[in-house]
Formats: sequence, structure tokens, C-alpha cells
Amino acid sequence: MLTLGLTGGVGSGKSTVASLLEARGAAVLDADRLVAELYGPGLECTRAIAARFGPRVLAADGSVDRRALGALVLADEQARGWLEALVHPAVRREIGRWLAGLRASAPPPPVAVVEAALLVETGAWSEYDRLVVVTASLELRRARALAGGWSPEQFDRTVAAQATDAAREAVAHHVVLNAGDLASLTRAVDALWAELLETAASFGGLGSGVRGPGSGALPRS
Repeated sequence: MLTLGLTGGVGSGKSTVASLLEARGAAVLDADRLVAELYGPGLECTRAIAARFGPRVLAADGSVDRRALGALVLADEQARGWLEALVHPAVRREIGRWLAGLRASAPPPPVAVVEAALLVETGAWSEYDRLVVVTASLELRRARALAGGWSPEQFDRTVAAQATDAAREAVAHHVVLNAGDLASLTRAVDALWAELLETAASFGGLGSGVRGPGSGALPRS
């Protein structure tokens, strides 16, 4: 089983790529979903976040309001570091359990994909067999993000807090350019999937799995 890290900046379309890979037979886990689960009412991470930042970061149901939290920590590097130190270990454990379960299945999937926002920033990209980076121009990413409800200020702060596209691409095994329509992206993913299957067959998925995934502790990108 080949382990694959999948990342990209805000508005790049990495979630769409993840869905296309899943449709072709990959097992896919969204690290952002794990974070959302950790932020549920009354849970350990939620209690710690509320103790540090107060009730202003909680939604009416007692879960973490990720947009409110993001507005606080995106502009505060120390607070952001504290949050990531709290959340990432818990996400790592869950991803490790997921991968172990896949490996124990009969047969395991040929490719296991973990979609996460901060793989390059944390250095966790190196702990996957392969890294795929989804990219597009900053202008196009901004347009997509704003169309999805992001404010210009939120987009700019998030981009500033994350790695540049050049930094991501410098360590990527595969780069998927998502600058056109869905049909173009689908063709690119078809080509990527063929390469991944060939690699899985010859390489055997010898990576050690995930010890430090860069999950998206902040609002989804």
C-alpha cells in the first residue's frame, strides 16, 4: 500500500483531487475532518482551547468556532504554534490508526491518501511514500476562496501563514496544476493515478506511514 500525502494552498482544489482519487480506488482521509471531530463539544481539545482563548471561540453548541479561532491565531504566531502543538498529536494518532486498519484489511487499497493542509510546513511530507501538491495561480486561488465565502483578509492571512507554492513544489513528487475546468483536472488525475498504481506495484508502499501529519488546525483550506 502506497501512502500519499496530498496538499495545496487555499483554493487550489486539493479536496477535488482527493475525491477524484477516491473514485479511482484510493482510500482517502481528510485530516480536516479529524480536526472538526476533535473540536466537538466538551472534548479535550475544545476544553483546552476554551481555557486559553475564552468563550468567544465557542459556537452555541459548545464546539469550537473555527472561523473565530482562526481570526485570533492567524495573526498571532505564538498562539498558532500552541494550537498546532495541541491538535497535531491527536490527529497523528487517528491517522496512524486509520493506516493500520487499511494495512490489516484484505486486500489493502493500492493507495492511501491523507489530505492535509500543512504537510510541507511541518515537514511531515517526508513521512509519506509520495507527496502530491495541487496548485494554481494566486489570483485564481483567491477568486475561488472568495467565491466560497472567504473574506479577502482571511485569505491573505491564511496564505501568509502557510508555505508558498514554490516551497511545496520543491519537495513534491507530483504537482497537479488545477488552472482549468473539471474536465482538465480529471485528465490530470487520470495520469496521476496511472503513475501512482505503477509506483505502488514496483515500490510496494515501503514508507513507514505517518508519524507527524500536518493537519489543518485552522479553518479549512
